[in-house]
Amino acid sequence: MKVYQKLLEIKERKGAGFLVLLDPDRQQANHLPEAVETYQKAGVDAFLVGSSLLLSSCFDTTIQIIKQVSRIPVIIFPGNSHQISPKAHAILYLSLISGRNPDYLIGEHVKSAGLLKEYQLEAISTGYIIVDSGKMTSVLYMSNTKPIPADKPDIARAHALAAQYLGMKLIYLEAGSGAENHIPFEMVREVRESVEIPLIVGGGIREPEVAAKMIKQGADFVVIGNALEQESASAQLNEFARAIHWKEK
Repeated sequence: MKVYQKLLEIKERKGAGFLVLLDPDRQQANHLPEAVETYQKAGVDAFLVGSSLLLSSCFDTTIQIIKQVSRIPVIIFPGNSHQISPKAHAILYLSLISGRNPDYLIGEHVKSAGLLKEYQLEAISTGYIIVDSGKMTSVLYMSNTKPIPADKPDIARAHALAAQYLGMKLIYLEAGSGAENHIPFEMVREVRESVEIPLIVGGGIREPEVAAKMIKQGADFVVIGNALEQESASAQLNEFARAIHWKEK
């Protein structure tokens, strides 16, 4: 079964999907298998692997280690065309539609298309929308784009609808890694009401209660990253899973 179909099945069966974003630069290879197993036991549905800025050569190795232990999909979340590996199950083929930088709208895709074909890597076309979170995040700086203002849900809605009409399979509303503020609930609701394709929401979600409210407003998948990197956060894993998998309560 294709990864995209698995994601749809997870959403239908559990109510919503719980995705964890792993930054290769922040992972210690000797502790990674244990961390992956912990995430799986807690109920995480898929791993996203990637970074806005990769400072080491560990990308391929990180994916290989995760995949060796993982029983769930390992999906590349690329910051650029260099973050591609044949060892992953799929890649979110992100087009940064909220910005107007041609490199991240189509340029990086052209550079990577040949490798995707050679690797036979499943590409899931995704409309990537960055929303102002109150600070300059890595993805904003590296992509040289402006975010959608947090108080302009109509602009986000129009971008999401355009992505659907362009044939994209997912919408990803992103506040950014280490964001001060998460995506406004009103924006999530308005985007959900405007499009039929699945909606991912990530960035700045630090409490299970916030994740639950994102789901109530219409998110189909919630991405947790930095919030789980704190030593005390591992205890929250089960709470996040319960909040997101509302059909399993």
